[in-house]
Order: sequence, then structure tokens, then C-alpha cells
Amino acid sequence: MPQSLFQTSAQKILAGAGIQIDGQRPWDIQVHDDRLYQRIFTQGSLGLGESYMDGWWDCKALDQLFTKLLRVDIDDRAKYRWSLLPIYLRAKMLNLQKKSRAFQIGGHHYDIGNALYSRMLDRRMAYSCGYWKHAKTLDQAQEAKLDLICKKLGLKSGMRILDIGCGWGSLVKFATEKYKVKAVGITVSKEQLAYGKKSCSGLPVELRLQDYRDLDGQFDRIVSVGMFEHVGYKNYRTYMEVAHRCLKDDGLFLLHTIGSNRSVTVTDPWIEKYIFPNSMLPSIKQIAGSIEGLFIMEDWHNFSVDYDKTLMVWFANVEKHWNELKKTYDERFHRMWRYYLLSCAGSFRSRWNQLWQIVLSKKGVVGGYNPIR
Repeated sequence: MPQSLFQTSAQKILAGAGIQIDGQRPWDIQVHDDRLYQRIFTQGSLGLGESYMDGWWDCKALDQLFTKLLRVDIDDRAKYRWSLLPIYLRAKMLNLQKKSRAFQIGGHHYDIGNALYSRMLDRRMAYSCGYWKHAKTLDQAQEAKLDLICKKLGLKSGMRILDIGCGWGSLVKFATEKYKVKAVGITVSKEQLAYGKKSCSGLPVELRLQDYRDLDGQFDRIVSVGMFEHVGYKNYRTYMEVAHRCLKDDGLFLLHTIGSNRSVTVTDPWIEKYIFPNSMLPSIKQIAGSIEGLFIMEDWHNFSVDYDKTLMVWFANVEKHWNELKKTYDERFHRMWRYYLLSCAGSFRSRWNQLWQIVLSKKGVVGGYNPIR
């Protein structure tokens, strides 16, 4: 397709989403390199993201741009994506989340520097969606989320809990301090482990650098926040079998995960390459299939719009502290990180992605489970 036809096609597709090339509105795209159009049609979202990182185009409000694009299912409108075929075939043929690859995400994403995350996140270093029902600040929203989880699990003094994917230890620290439980947390990030051990010093908390498939022991409660997105569709059943094996018969398991409206076997190519390698979002159908015969679904809570708010605050925090951060991270990283946070905010605002908290039991809560909001 000649360059002019790529540009004409792009203009037509964007116009359908209410977006203008070189327009004056915050969500309009400012094009600096006309090679952009062919790159997008031949490389899809990977080309769109990389060309932004390369400075080929700009947009004052990326979050608004992506909200509009996803509202009209932009993926279904741009069909020139033959270059993505190898990605789909690779995901089908290989188990990209197998045990030998489990620690790749830790090194690639979570170990890039606590200096960045300490400035971006709340004071507890919770790297997942906050709960904004009554919150006014990020600190309040994250504490409300942690407390909501503890209440949904019905934590009581003396219980032993397991946190699969504990991050920097925000939940296990909160739960042990407020609810007087004992906790085990696992992560695949060396930086998270070191920070968490220091943060939880003196508390009845054991943190491990460990893959979930190596877990053993019995726990009164199990929780997993923002980790299931790294498990992969070929391993969903294995993951649930591990949780089932480690949970006491009268226990509860809370799964907090981003979810997709569609069942997929790969993630967005740009996200895969630059942000979360070997990741993918589960669907309701995929989660339901993975728990069948193992767990009873007691509660399913969706508060995805809260992730939009959370991401926008994270973005504001990074921008606020960029003069400090640019001593460590270059401008291309800055553009990449901005694109990541704001495109994700748009995905939740458009309801393209969801945020679920699911409470599961092994044999059903006697008398029924009381949902907590």
C-alpha cells in the first residue's frame, strides 16, 4: 500500500473514534514523521508504541486518546498486522510462563529500581489497583484496598496466610500489624524481596524468592494480588491446583486480578516487549474453567474504574519527580513509562479491561458468604 493510502486509511479510522491528526484537542495526534502510518499498519500496537517512544508522534492526553480508540474496538478496524502472526504462533506452541521462565518478569519489570517505584507508588508500595470508594488520596485508596481484602478473607488473630506474589510486602505487613496474623509471601523479584524483608523486620512474616509451583504447607487464608496476570492460560489450572493444595478445607482464597472481556492467549505486543513479558489477562471463562471442580465462587467484585484513578495518580507522581528520576532513566524510558501508564488508564476508563476480586472456598462457606464492599 503506498504511503499516501496508509495515511488516508489512518485518518479515516481515527476519525471514526473522534480523533484528528494534527488537531488542537488534547486527544488529537500530532505527527512528526510521516513514516508513522505504514509502521502502524504493518506492526500494529507494537509499532504505535515504539514510534511514540521514538518521538514520531505526540498527544497531550494519551489517556483520552486510548479511551477513544478502545471504545471503538480499534484492533478490529486496523487489520494490517501480518507481522504479529509469529507472536500468536509462539504463544500457542510454547509455554511462555513455564517454571524456567518464572523469574524473567522480576528482572525485567520489578527490579528496574525501587527509586522509581518509591516515587510513583503510595507509602506502602502497593503496586495494584487502589479502592477509591471513600478515599481522597492514593495512600487512603491503597490502605482501603488492603483492608477490604483482609475483611473479605475474614482474618482473625493467629491465622496463617499466604500471599502469592507479595510484591514489596505491603499486604502481609498490613495484615500482620492490624489483624495479628502470621504470613508467608513469595515473589520472583530480588528487589521486592530485599525491600519487603527490611520493611517487615520484626513481624511474623516470612518472605521468599519462589515460584508458586514450589509452594507447600497449609494455610488458613490465601491471597494473590496482581500476580495472576503473569501465570498464562496454559498454567491457570496448575495455579489453582497449587492454591487448592495449600488451602485448608475451611479456608478462603481471594484472587485480585486484572481481567479481559475476551479469552486471549497472548498479550498486547508492546506490553509484552517493554513492560510485562510473558503476561496475559484472564477472562471470566478462563478463570471459571480453571477453578471447576476445585473451588466454589463465593463473590466476584469488579471495580475496574478505580484502576483508572490509580494509574492517573501514579502518572502524576512520576511527572512530579521526573527531575530526580531522569538522573537514572533516560527520556526514551520516560516516554515508554508515560505511554504505559496512560494507555492502561485508558483501557480501564473505556471498560476494555476489568479489575476483579474473587473470593473462593473449597467446600462452600457454611450458611453462605457475606459479600463485603
